[in-house]
Amino acid sequence: MAHILVIGASRGIGLETVKRGLDLGHRMRGFARSKIEIENDAFEAVQGDATDRDDLTRALDGVDAVVLTLGIKESVSMIWKKVTLFSDATKALVPAMEQHGPDRLVCLTGIGTSESIEALSWVEKAGHSFLLGEPYKDKTRQEAIIRSSALRWTFARPVILTNGKRTETYKVLTDPKDWRMGIISRGDVADFLVKAATDDAMVGQAPVLTR
Repeated sequence: MAHILVIGASRGIGLETVKRGLDLGHRMRGFARSKIEIENDAFEAVQGDATDRDDLTRALDGVDAVVLTLGIKESVSMIWKKVTLFSDATKALVPAMEQHGPDRLVCLTGIGTSESIEALSWVEKAGHSFLLGEPYKDKTRQEAIIRSSALRWTFARPVILTNGKRTETYKVLTDPKDWRMGIISRGDVADFLVKAATDDAMVGQAPVLTR
């Protein structure tokens, strides 16, 4: 079993990823600013700032793979306020991983980043741009930083997220011709993130995840 670091592990998909990794028998380390409420002998919590290279370097010690699941709180200001968290954290993480290891990174982004925006209809593009334009501009910058690195990366691009149950019957769409909008539970996204972290077949892939 692997030793996996999840960055952004205190809530949402990050927390679900830690829990799913433990379910599958992995050793899990969770990195977040705030306390992570998990009691398990195979889990270790590390508090720190995801944009601080020293904090990240400390968290990287001894792990086999990193799953990056940072998110921002939803608010009306996302419509106009520039977002830099994703790219700032990635600028700190990538050189830390290149210098200290590991070289395996699975990064949670979403449909609408980089070339995947072309999978949306014009109506979907308009809504996506209006509501999520600033965060996704930064997620696109994040992907570009990772692509230009020496890391063995995978991008996970889920569609619209729900709080439904984990099904493990979701689709992993690696062919751009198959990309489309849809829904998927956070539990299923977490399941993919853990499994991708230990699957060499997913290196260099940027699948869209949907139900």
